[in-house]
Amino acid sequence: MVELDLEIRQDTLFVRPEGELDLGVADLLRNALEESLNKNPVRHLVLNLSRVSYIDSSCLGVILGRYKRLAREGGRVSLVGLQPHVRRICELSGLFRIMGEYTTEEEAVARAG
Repeated sequence: MVELDLEIRQDTLFVRPEGELDLGVADLLRNALEESLNKNPVRHLVLNLSRVSYIDSSCLGVILGRYKRLAREGGRVSLVGLQPHVRRICELSGLFRIMGEYTTEEEAVARAG
């Protein structure tokens, strides 16, 4: 099971999952993100993956879907604190071609403006 910490600050949604992001939690992740995006005027999504030990294609698809939604509205998605294994999966999937990778949440927010 995964734990999700969501926080809204101004127009930024911070998501801090903990655990493994796999098919078993993809719907939970998608629903939590969509609910927050629908209820709040969010332009920037910061995914802090520092406590994620594994990610699979189903959750990469969830992230990509939120990227497409925010990009249509002029927003951005940033990835923060990736562990080496998770970083490699994101790199192979091509996410870094469309999303920024940052060391800290603060850096991600600063670069979004």
